[in-house]
Formats: sequence, C-alpha cells, structure tokens
Amino acid sequence: MRTMRHEPGIAKERLFRGLSLAVLVLMGVFAVAGPSGLIAWGENQRMLEQRQAKLAELRLERDRLKNRVQLLNPKKADPDLAGELLRSNLNVARPDEMVMLLP
Repeated sequence: MRTMRHEPGIAKERLFRGLSLAVLVLMGVFAVAGPSGLIAWGENQRMLEQRQAKLAELRLERDRLKNRVQLLNPKKADPDLAGELLRSNLNVARPDEMVMLLP
C-alpha cells in the first residue's frame, strides 16, 4: 500500500495560488463595481452631461443679465428699460392708466 506524503512546498504553492486567485477576483470586482469602475463610469458620464446642460443654462442667464446691466449703464441708459423699471419697481403706473406710444 502506498501512502501519500505531504510536501510542504505543494501546500505553500496551493496557498499562493489560492491567494493570487482571490486577489485577481477582487481586482476584477473593483474594476466593475469599484469607485472608478465601469458602473461608476456610466454614472459619472450621466452627471457630466447634466452639469454641462446646467452650465449652458447658466451661461445663457449670465449673458441675459450682462445685457440688462449694459442697458442700465448710467452713462447711456436705455430709456425704454428705465421707464419699465420705474413703472414696475416704483408703482408709477396704475392698472387704470393707458400707455400711448407716439410715432
């Protein structure tokens, strides 16, 4: 009858292979579901698109406000805008008043 001998080198090699496999599996899991993995990549792309759209909206709003500020420049104020602001902010015009435009 033959008996099997346990060699210490084989046990260490199996342990090393098992740990190596576990590390590789863990790296694969992080590559897919980690903080910078494939799943997070898609989420980051979606957030980037949302923020770029919001940035475009804010740029349009900034340009609109910039134009309005230029129209209110004290050195060359737009008379129509100044009149509109006076009527709306100071309640100069009443609801029963009529505005007539002259040619």
